[in-house]
Amino acid sequence: MKSDKLREMTLEELGHQTRELKRKLFTLRFQRATGQLASTAELRKARRAVARVLTMTVEKTREEGR
Repeated sequence: MKSDKLREMTLEELGHQTRELKRKLFTLRFQRATGQLASTAELRKARRAVARVLTMTVEKTREEGR
């Protein structure tokens, strides 16, 4: 997901998105451990997506605190 769309989301929506992405990351890790993961690049993409959403969450939290 692009940063522009993440900036438009509310904190609640960002929290929901974080939970979804972490669930996906867990599934990918499990697939890797069992040898079912076709592309290990998906792990990297998922980790970066989680980081991106968490960064936007911190930015939104700081904006509301000002």
